[in-house]
Amino acid sequence: MINKSITTFKDIQDLLLKFGCFVYFKDDSETIEMIEYELKSLYKSNLITKEQYIQCKYVLIERGKVNGTK
Repeated sequence: MINKSITTFKDIQDLLLKFGCFVYFKDDSETIEMIEYELKSLYKSNLITKEQYIQCKYVLIERGKVNGTK
């Protein structure tokens, strides 16, 4: 499996779609919260690597700062 670097929110959505998960709420903070929950579940189940998990968390933190949700 090729581990592409995760640098955008779209990369996270694409990663989740590989596992049949699409997350969308009207409120961006709720979307981020649910995505964090899904990523944690994937990581704990060893379906994504630690590197992928950390990259996703960083992107979500930055997105929260830009949108003023975190």
